[in-house]
Amino acid sequence: MSDLSAPGFPEEEVRRRARTGTAAAFPPPEEYGTVLFGADRDPHGRGGDPLDALRIVPPVFMPGRLARLIDLGREPDYRDVELTTAVGGFTSPLPVYVSALGSTRAAAGDLGQALARQAGALGLPLVIGENVVPVEGYGRLGEAADRALLGRLRAYAGALPDGRGGIAVQQSTEDADAEVWNLVYSDPAALPLLETGRLAFELKTGQGAKPGLGGMTVLDTAAAARLADRYGLDDVLGGGRVLRSSTPGTFTAEILRQQIRLMRNNYPRARVWVKLHPGRDVAEAARVAAEAGADAVTVDGAEGGTGWAPGAFPAQVGLPLAECLRRLAAAGPPPCLLVSGRMWEGGRAVKALALGARAVGLGRAALLAAAEDPEDGLTRLVECLALETRMLVSALGKYEPAALDRDDVWSPGFP
Repeated sequence: MSDLSAPGFPEEEVRRRARTGTAAAFPPPEEYGTVLFGADRDPHGRGGDPLDALRIVPPVFMPGRLARLIDLGREPDYRDVELTTAVGGFTSPLPVYVSALGSTRAAAGDLGQALARQAGALGLPLVIGENVVPVEGYGRLGEAADRALLGRLRAYAGALPDGRGGIAVQQSTEDADAEVWNLVYSDPAALPLLETGRLAFELKTGQGAKPGLGGMTVLDTAAAARLADRYGLDDVLGGGRVLRSSTPGTFTAEILRQQIRLMRNNYPRARVWVKLHPGRDVAEAARVAAEAGADAVTVDGAEGGTGWAPGAFPAQVGLPLAECLRRLAAAGPPPCLLVSGRMWEGGRAVKALALGARAVGLGRAALLAAAEDPEDGLTRLVECLALETRMLVSALGKYEPAALDRDDVWSPGFP
C-alpha cells in the first residue's frame, strides 16, 4: 500500500514511526550534540507565542521623564537608562543571566569554557546545570578539565570583575548522590565566590522543554556502560545509541519547603535559587519557594530550550511563559523572579520584565553566540540586547527596568 496517502494528516511522521518505532518519539539521534531543541515559534498555527504577540506601548504623558529631566538638568535619552540589576543576591550589569547548561554534548568542552569566560568577563550571573559531575567528573581527580565542573567554575571566576556576577550550581537527584554541592562548598577554588556572596545553589524541579522529566542525553554503548550505575538507560533509539535519563525528583509543597530549609542550614553562605518548570501550579510553587527563603525563583517557560527531549514535549507540554507570568502576577510574584524561554533580544526581555520578571535568562542564544565567536560572541550579543533594552525602556518614559509594569504592554485578548 505504498501509494496510500492522507492529505491534511501528518503522513510522514506516521510513516517515520512505522519505520523506526520508539526512536521516532525523539528527534533524529544524529542531531544530538549539534542541534538545540525547543518549541517552534508557532507549532500549531494558532496565533504564535503569546509573549511575542504583546506590543510595547509607550504613553504620551511621561511624568517619569520629567522627573529624570529635573534630576539631570537636561533632556534625558536612552543612554540615561540604568540597567544594573540585583539578580538572586548577585549584581548584574543588566537584567540578564546565563541559563543552566548541564552535561549535554553541546555545552561541554571548549564551548562551555568559552561561554563561562565571556559570562564572567561581562559580570553576568551564570548557572551551571545538572549532571556535569556524575557524567564528566568534578575536576580534582584527573577528569578532562575542559568538561568537568571545576573547569567551568575556574573559567568564569578567572574573568569575573569585582562586585559583579556570581555562579549558581544546580543539583539533580544524581548530583545529590555525587554530593555536588558539598564538593563546591568545600572547594578552595570556590572560596573567593563564597567570601564575596557570589555563590548560589539552585534546586531544580524541572525545565521548560520537558516538564515532569529529568535531564536526557544520547550515549554510545561504551558511555552507557560507564554510567549504568548512575542513570536510567533505555535502548529506544537504535543504531548503537542509548537514551540516558536522570530522575526529576519528587516534590510536594512540604518537601520543597524542607529542601530549601536544608539548603539554608547546610550551606549558610550560599544563595538559594529554585528552578520551576511551567507547571499549572507554578504560582503556588513559586509562593512556597519564596516563603521558605529562596533568594530567587526561576521559571522556565514551555518555550525553553534543551539539548535533547522527546518530540511531543516542546510542542505540547507546559504553560507558555506569558501564561506563567500572568498566573504569577495574579497570585503575587516572588520578590526575585527570573524567567527564561526563547530570550535573545530586547523586545521579548522588556515584555517579560514588564510582566513581573526581575531578569531574563539566555540559554540557546548564549550558546549559539559563543559558538559563533568563542572570544567575543556572547559579549556582542549582550551589548546589542543592552542597547535595545535601554531604547525600549526609555521609550516608555522610564529609566530603570524595575519601573516597568503591566501597563507597558498590550495585546487583544491578553488579560
